[in-house]
Amino acid sequence: MSQINFYSRLMNRRNAIKIIGGALVAGMLLTGFPKLSFANEQPPNIIFILTDDHRWDTLSCLDHPFVQTPNMDRLVKEGIIFNNAFVTTSLCSPARGSFLTGQYAHTHGVINNLSTWDNDNTTFLELLKKAGYDTAFIGKWHMPGKMPKLKGVDRFITFTVQGGQGRYFDCPLIIDGVETERKGKYITEDLTDLALEFIQQDRNKPFCLYLSHKAVHHQFLPPPELRHLYSDVELKLPKEYNSVMSWTQGQTFSGIMPPVEYHYRNYHEALVSVDQQLGRILADLDKRGMADNTIVVYAGDNGFFWGEHRHVDKRWPYEEAMRIPFIVRYPKLIKQPGQGSEEMVLNIDLAPTLLDLAGISVPGSMEGKSIKPLLENQQINFRDSWHYEYFKEFPYNAPEIHAVRTRKYTYIEYVGRRKPELYNIIDDPKNMINLINSAEGQKVLPGLKKQLHNYIQGMKNAN
Repeated sequence: MSQINFYSRLMNRRNAIKIIGGALVAGMLLTGFPKLSFANEQPPNIIFILTDDHRWDTLSCLDHPFVQTPNMDRLVKEGIIFNNAFVTTSLCSPARGSFLTGQYAHTHGVINNLSTWDNDNTTFLELLKKAGYDTAFIGKWHMPGKMPKLKGVDRFITFTVQGGQGRYFDCPLIIDGVETERKGKYITEDLTDLALEFIQQDRNKPFCLYLSHKAVHHQFLPPPELRHLYSDVELKLPKEYNSVMSWTQGQTFSGIMPPVEYHYRNYHEALVSVDQQLGRILADLDKRGMADNTIVVYAGDNGFFWGEHRHVDKRWPYEEAMRIPFIVRYPKLIKQPGQGSEEMVLNIDLAPTLLDLAGISVPGSMEGKSIKPLLENQQINFRDSWHYEYFKEFPYNAPEIHAVRTRKYTYIEYVGRRKPELYNIIDDPKNMINLINSAEGQKVLPGLKKQLHNYIQGMKNAN
């Protein structure tokens, strides 16, 4: 099938889903939108905090060699960390669209960082608003095109400078449509100030806050007080990081030039600032007596390579790029906090989960699943496999990629001349040994190939 025909069918499928979804929402409005089903209980408040390029293993509670993240560790201690959490596309814009809609990129349409957002997409914010929530989106939007008219959002604060990436210092913000200078502000703290203003409003409704940080994206600049925090620590970068190929192949260049040590230190110093600002939010919830009835979810939009596989940045379906930190704290529901779940959860699971926890029906157009049973510590087989997709974008040399990730294996196919790859995640967690031609590989390959092709065919048939 030609690429043009495929994208044409993809758009037809998306239009069909939106018609169906619109009909469902319209029916809800006509019959009375499902109100919050908590009897005499106050519905939960929701805070979703999203960071950029935060690797899943960069937490002090996961024995990182030097970074200290006490507030993220506190979330883990008081909630549940999902040790096998992934994004279905390891790239900013598609991943963000999937968090919002509960859909794969090929469904919501933001297939790469050049794709524009479709205002007909339905987000969990819109559905929460219709059910009685106050809502806010504060921070990085990072999808091309005109600023969206986000349905169901009471307060929309974002930025467009540097192609939507924003700046760490003096970043002008678009506050409810009005561009506002923010001289002397460090962006992580500035966005948190605005988030706290929203949280602290007098209200008689529950609220949902979507706080989306620029950090810890390149240029990885920490605030002045944290600069040089890790200047003297011994770095243990992967052995591949100093290969000149990491910087000349171009497929994941992203402006990161040697020495990588400089960026690596700054990255972790900027992450400490995120942790400190998270601590401010948690302290405010404690002060107001709101912690027990507030769902706090912390996640990253994708992982990051620091030279592994001769890559820097993300995009490729190896563990360092597609795994993310994903932590949920909700004291009212989670009765055994401090646990780690090994079940595979995805970014497309966020939207249905938040709706489910708020007592709102999950639309059939959402392709993720609610993780509420896992938060309740139910012993279930949540997911056996899932589909990773990456659609080519200029100017990066990464080809279109499709992969299937199971509990034990990652099988990868590329569109073009690059040969398929197969990794045993249990024996080879860093994906260093391609088993495609081994006895083990030949044994499991037919089943994995069939699974992947079923995913791809299902996507094409629906389009």
